[in-house]
Amino acid sequence: DDEVDGIDDPTVMEDEFGNLDDPSDDEFSLEDEGVGDDQFGELSSDFVDSDEEPKQGLWSDDDEDAEEALTAANIEGLSSRLDAQAAQDAADAQAELEEQALQTNIATDRPNVLDDADEGATGQPSLLAPNLQLLRTRITDNIRVLTDFSNLSEPGRSRVEYTAQLLKDICVYYGYSEFLAEKLFSLFSPSEAFAFFEANESPRPVVIRTNTLRTHRRNLAQALINRGVTLEPVGKWTKVGLQVFESQVPLGATPEYLAGHYILQAASSFLPVIALAPQEHERVLDMASAPGGKVTHMAALMRNTGCIFANDSNKDRAKALIGNIHRLGVKNTIVCNYDAREFPKVMGGFDRVLLDAPCSGTGVIAKDASVKTNKTAQDFLRLPHLQKQLLLCAIDSVDDSSKTGGYIVYSTCSVTVEENEQVVQYALNKRPNVRLVDTGISFGKEGFIKYMNKRFHPTMKETRRYYPHAYNVDGFFAARFKKIGPTPPNAVASGSQNGVPMEVDDNEVVDKTPVADDEDERGDDFGGWDDEEDQEYIERAKKKLLRKKGFNPKSEALAGEKKMNGMPERRSK
Repeated sequence: DDEVDGIDDPTVMEDEFGNLDDPSDDEFSLEDEGVGDDQFGELSSDFVDSDEEPKQGLWSDDDEDAEEALTAANIEGLSSRLDAQAAQDAADAQAELEEQALQTNIATDRPNVLDDADEGATGQPSLLAPNLQLLRTRITDNIRVLTDFSNLSEPGRSRVEYTAQLLKDICVYYGYSEFLAEKLFSLFSPSEAFAFFEANESPRPVVIRTNTLRTHRRNLAQALINRGVTLEPVGKWTKVGLQVFESQVPLGATPEYLAGHYILQAASSFLPVIALAPQEHERVLDMASAPGGKVTHMAALMRNTGCIFANDSNKDRAKALIGNIHRLGVKNTIVCNYDAREFPKVMGGFDRVLLDAPCSGTGVIAKDASVKTNKTAQDFLRLPHLQKQLLLCAIDSVDDSSKTGGYIVYSTCSVTVEENEQVVQYALNKRPNVRLVDTGISFGKEGFIKYMNKRFHPTMKETRRYYPHAYNVDGFFAARFKKIGPTPPNAVASGSQNGVPMEVDDNEVVDKTPVADDEDERGDDFGGWDDEEDQEYIERAKKKLLRKKGFNPKSEALAGEKKMNGMPERRSK
């Protein structure tokens, strides 16, 4: 029993059932069981005796390392060699991936924009709603191709085909007419045009303007914050604007609004007043002033001094203008209802004139989506003609000898060249006594000096353009003129401006239509007076007044009686 229980032979092991096994027994030999290199492959090399030295290196598969045993002396060298080899393998793998990606972009990942469009075209209008996700993907792919046309375009395809397909997709996706989409697309690069169309789909931020005649911006902001309004200043370019993000109360019904502490006004409407910069004790004219945001802004800058003539040709809109003037506490403004083209004759000699001209509204599509479809080529002929007339009348209404003024600001809420640079160029041609000066606004893109086949005066870079995708304001244009002399009696198109020759396309830029019937007869800065014609109007008015009073204006005794006692005889029945 002692011999059985005491196992002295180290080669004899006891299994889990208490049986004594001898590894030298042939019953459990691997060779007898048929286990060899043919079944385990390389794994059979792992069955080695621990007392024997390994025949292969533990850290490398190379033949050179297999001969070298791992020891404390060479472990550092082997480790650094392995690190270098790993780094080289990673660099090779990365280079291979980049090469595959490059080949994929050039050869296999070219967007099939035109092929996809051809597959969806059946020659007849589809009654099904368009796949908006597919359209948007095709638009982005098309823009990517136009951006890198030489590498991504399909062989045998021209840029015109891609552009035409992009315009077609934009019309379907955003709902524009083909005419307006092409006109707006021509103003930008393909990527910027996409950003412009996308920005028109989201509304601009709600902005209020502080009325400094009644309060300060800090006090107004604190009062509105206490009412649950989330707001912050618009920007460093204005000291009176506040942008509203969220409000728990209606902004048009707060006690502060009713007390005239602020007015709801778009941020872009601040720009023409900033450019005009009216001074105290000046005479200022706003030719199209309703609903009163710009007029009240000017009154605040002038501290209720001087005199502002707020004109609007629409009598119904003038009612809203009067309401805002009273609510905001403006006291230096006179409201009038004239056609603005009559103002050089009605009144002149102003220090500054602001003309925010009626326009197509292509800069405020986010507010009025109907602009996308209701504008035609006829509108872009009629509106620029009216704008040219108004701008010449505004120039003639300014006193060039004003000590503090002599400035005219022309602005529109449109982004088209026909209503902006082209109108300004026309004024420079017709009135050589004005020149463009800096607007005084710290931001904005310069106006076009050349656009397609049109060439404008070099000083057109003084004008400023504003886009919704660039500044998060409504599309806007502003130009500032300085009148340096009286209007010549024979004011005609001038071939130079400040000594710089102008390259003007007569068919596109210069409008030969007279601004008024008596354009060539104007003799002074404000159009002159025709005494003979005025006398006829005076006599006609006197006769009309006499008929209303019951007198006979044709009576021969009327003249003598008027001389004697001023009582004309009654008209006989």
